[in-house]
Amino acid sequence: MNIQLPKRIDGGEPAVLQSVRQLTVIGANGAGKTRFSRSLMQDCGEKTFCVSALKALFPSGERNPMPGSINSLFEEKSSTTHFMKDDAPTEFDRLMFLLLHDEFIDMLKFKAEVLTGGNPAVPHTKLDVVARRWEEVFPKNHLLRASGKLLFSNESADEPFAALRLSDGEKAVLYYIGSVLYAPENAVIFVDDPEMFLHNSIMQALWNVIESMRPDCTFIYNTHDVGFASSRIDNICVWVRNFDAVSVAWDYEVVDKMSTDFSDRLMLDLLGSRKPVLFVEGDDTHSLDSRFYPLIFTEYTVKPLGSCNKVIESTRAFNDLRTFHHLDSHGIVDRDRREDKEVEYLRFKNILVPNVAEIENIFMLEGIIRTVAVRMKRNPDRVFFAVRDAVMLKFGEQLKAQALQHVRHRVKRKVEVRIDRRFRNISALEEHITDLVNEINPRGMYEAICRQFHEFIRTNDYASVLKVFNEKAMLGDCNVAKLCNLRSKEEYITCVLNILKEDGPDAGKIRDAVKRCFGITDDKN
Repeated sequence: MNIQLPKRIDGGEPAVLQSVRQLTVIGANGAGKTRFSRSLMQDCGEKTFCVSALKALFPSGERNPMPGSINSLFEEKSSTTHFMKDDAPTEFDRLMFLLLHDEFIDMLKFKAEVLTGGNPAVPHTKLDVVARRWEEVFPKNHLLRASGKLLFSNESADEPFAALRLSDGEKAVLYYIGSVLYAPENAVIFVDDPEMFLHNSIMQALWNVIESMRPDCTFIYNTHDVGFASSRIDNICVWVRNFDAVSVAWDYEVVDKMSTDFSDRLMLDLLGSRKPVLFVEGDDTHSLDSRFYPLIFTEYTVKPLGSCNKVIESTRAFNDLRTFHHLDSHGIVDRDRREDKEVEYLRFKNILVPNVAEIENIFMLEGIIRTVAVRMKRNPDRVFFAVRDAVMLKFGEQLKAQALQHVRHRVKRKVEVRIDRRFRNISALEEHITDLVNEINPRGMYEAICRQFHEFIRTNDYASVLKVFNEKAMLGDCNVAKLCNLRSKEEYITCVLNILKEDGPDAGKIRDAVKRCFGITDDKN
């Protein structure tokens, strides 16, 4: 969906955002966010579909006449269906009646086909989808159908009860899940205050699931919660700073996801979110790090910073200010060709380092390969062993080149350490440099690394090869996508990301595999 942004205060040409999947309008209270969103709604016309838990949960005389809205759908069906009430006091109640209405219609069609000699499958209704998704968010709760009513139960209740006894948070989740099912095809779904009534522990996972339910739709969020904005994947943020009512124009800035510059200027707002920060490598729009790690470390606000040095410096600086902000901070950098001692030092400094050479290798972990293979109905043993054999073969072909790169990295590090000392004069420095080659012994280092790499191949030590093999093309060359019945490396990566967004048992398996790769256990975060 292409989104035309409103008029700018500075007179600049408003941008047209191409192929938008997620857009977050963010800003302080009174900055003009609501008016900004209303302007977007007008431009979207018939594709607009509005969702607001705050308005839905409480009685209101206003019924949104917008075509395709929950209120207009309710009015349409209640006026043409004799068995449907027309006096539901809230939009939440109207949604419940719509779900029951459609359930009844589907069951009538099913029975009619059976009575005429057909053998139809039991219909999978909107209510089935809502019940399953809602119970995934609240595992101890159940949605029941009884005597034409929707009732609820949980382990603390002696008997089923009506929706009136649900908490606002439980109602909000039910409302959000159910309402988006009624959005028109290819709609632009406007969500006002998506964090309203929701606990931080479920907010990100919930909206990931809701977005996956309607891949045809564009989601536009209106929020002041920076933590929520940074949790969206493939997101574009519009930071609304001010509104001029006279000229009906806005002071705003378009930022892909949450860029480094944007976050620096909003650091105080970020601190107010009270979520620990995780700095990662890569840019904030295209890098694999910024798409993958938020789905693994869901309890963190993930901030891409570019280079590994920037990640290390920012993590150190942020932690040095702990007495000011009281927030925990970690970083993630690729292992690349770092030795174990260097990795141990970085981990001591709150920098997480995986036991694989680079992020692409994480997608070749055995646990991830097997999970995707099962999801795609492929034999996990056959897929994994084929990938392992391809990686080991490729590593053997590049063994000497890989060993040389490791030697180069170690020599560079050792020279930096040895040169960084005081010398009484230039002669002392020259003498020290002359002795460096013999002292470091690069050839001996190279031969030792070659022997180690040959041992990995001899023992078929796949995990150790992933730890030292820097080859970004390997994820494509190992043929894992085709073996999993996927068309490309990018489709394989997308499959992994989608599994994580669903946040089901398979997502747990992938997260466990990744966290073990970082040396993280249940009692160590």
